[in-house]
Amino acid sequence: MKPSKSAFSKYQLFVVAILGLIQFTVILDFMVLSPLGAFLMPELRISSSQFGLVVSAYAFSAGASGLLAAGFADLFDRKKMLVFFYMGFIIGTLLCGIATDYHFLLIARVVTGLFGGVISSICFAIITDLFDLSVRGRVMGVVQVAFAGSQVLGIPVGLFLANHWGWHAPFLMIVAFGVATVLVIAIGLKPIAEHLKIVREHNAIQHLIKTFSVKSYLMAFATTILLATGGFMLMPFASTFMANNLQISATQLPFVYIVTGVFSMIAGPLVGKLSDSVGKYKVFCYGSILGMLMVFVYCNLGITSLWVVMVVNVLLFVAVSSRMIAATTLMTAVPQAKDRGAFMSVNSSVQQISGGIASAISGLIVVRTESGVIKHYDTVGYIVVFTMLVCIAMMYFINRHLSRPKNLYTA
Repeated sequence: MKPSKSAFSKYQLFVVAILGLIQFTVILDFMVLSPLGAFLMPELRISSSQFGLVVSAYAFSAGASGLLAAGFADLFDRKKMLVFFYMGFIIGTLLCGIATDYHFLLIARVVTGLFGGVISSICFAIITDLFDLSVRGRVMGVVQVAFAGSQVLGIPVGLFLANHWGWHAPFLMIVAFGVATVLVIAIGLKPIAEHLKIVREHNAIQHLIKTFSVKSYLMAFATTILLATGGFMLMPFASTFMANNLQISATQLPFVYIVTGVFSMIAGPLVGKLSDSVGKYKVFCYGSILGMLMVFVYCNLGITSLWVVMVVNVLLFVAVSSRMIAATTLMTAVPQAKDRGAFMSVNSSVQQISGGIASAISGLIVVRTESGVIKHYDTVGYIVVFTMLVCIAMMYFINRHLSRPKNLYTA
């Protein structure tokens, strides 16, 4: 079923498209919470640390579910796993859309995370099952367009709905989109069960334990911890920082996300092709260097004109996309075929848990004054820059390990 280096079949194009739509809704569910912070904090009368907990609640529950699902991830048809967890994600998002207070919303985020946290790992396992490593960067580039698409389409629409009908409306929008998507999955996606033919020597618990015993896997998990730090530390307070520190108005804020998203959507597929042609690790390094520079600049801005904020955001998100596309593609090559689902689940779990910790730490560092101004955001930026620097070194060892022919698990 794996394509040649030059072309994808119509069905494979459908798979890429549907996985992109799934990622769009899951990423949007997380990302829309950041710009809604400007609505949530005053309306629910919660502090920056409480808002940080709302963000991290999803991450912690997603991490827990990833660990619980890891032992069983390679024991079922991936399509069935995808439909089950995606439907649970939709239910959790619906609860967010009808939440009436802080504690209700907190519980709703936990439910959403329990199901949503496993979805990305299933999608990446499907990509690894169906596409060879030589073209996987292109696939990841297209699927990662969902990240940018959530800004271009989802976040501006979400802000528009929140401005007119309250902060519940964006979650209800995601539910409607999710219901339509799950119907397409159920009808159009074929069973993905080739991995079930592999003879296994372990039960679910032993399979999970074995996943934690492989040195190359542990190195990948450690790298993922640092990769997650950047987004989870900066993003929860990004819109509040732009609104109050940079003086970007509520009407201008959607345009920042739209412009940033459009450029990221263009860059995603290009970066994916580039990573396949010049090398994943090189693209990761270039993206990291640009990212470190932009994080330093962004977190130290004062009152800034709209066009400067747009330029900085575009460069920052293109850098982030470059890092994530290259890193995710490399990570898919780490596990053996028999461990693929378990590895992806654990890796996703580690990402969510570390991201939740990072978000909570960010909430403790950042202080929102009575006037709404965010203090110590620059400190968060310095931490993110440091983790990016360490990640370059860690990804070097992963790339060197994968360069050995015997370690290229592309079956």
